[in-house]
Amino acid sequence: MAVGANQRPRKVAMLVAQRIMRDVARSNAKPGDLLPPERVMLEQYEIGRGTLREALRLLEFQGAIALKPGPGGGPVLLSPDASHLASSLLLFMQLHGAPYRTVVEVRHALEPITARMATERNDPETMDRLELSIKQMREGLDDQNLFLEANKDFHDIIAWGSGNAMLGFFNESILGIMDGTAIGIDYPTPRRKAILDAHVGIFDAMRSKDVDQAEILSRQHIDAYVTYAEKKFPDVLDRLILWDQAIQG
Repeated sequence: MAVGANQRPRKVAMLVAQRIMRDVARSNAKPGDLLPPERVMLEQYEIGRGTLREALRLLEFQGAIALKPGPGGGPVLLSPDASHLASSLLLFMQLHGAPYRTVVEVRHALEPITARMATERNDPETMDRLELSIKQMREGLDDQNLFLEANKDFHDIIAWGSGNAMLGFFNESILGIMDGTAIGIDYPTPRRKAILDAHVGIFDAMRSKDVDQAEILSRQHIDAYVTYAEKKFPDVLDRLILWDQAIQG
């Protein structure tokens, strides 16, 4: 009986959280907007204060809202980033014993698709941002941290440039662990130059609207990454991904 009693409020709280987000969608609320105050929600959803607060904590944990303290505060609608999805995925992967190679295989499947879709869409803003990321990679060639951040941006821009939000969020959720630095992969200057050259080739194909070439070069880029990792860090790809160490900020 005690277990059932403990589970029931959580189930109700989840249902309330879902109702809150349905009402948010109906109201066309935007990130930064305040949601109704507690007293209004208590009446609207006909629930107790404890259940409402649990529902709001669930939404806060998902990155959907922030709880603003003080007078005039309350739940504020946010625009969640992919870190929440990444955290959940990585926890599941650890619990299922999935190695780092799993992430690489997913990127190998998705990267060519996103590059092709972004090339077909050929959004001018996407192209401008890709060109800037390449410039930043050149400028950060001697600084691994700066270089890898610009490298991450390049792939992130392509994913969102596909025009598919699910691809964007999913790619972004695993980009933070793709470079593997958290589990021992290092990138000396010659390797960074090779990555830069690959990005230039992909960008040139995208700018020329050559969808086939953009897809091929993207696949080759991931293949080269796998070859490098297997040669220089043979044990890393089969290492278990741990929830607390894999995500790069």
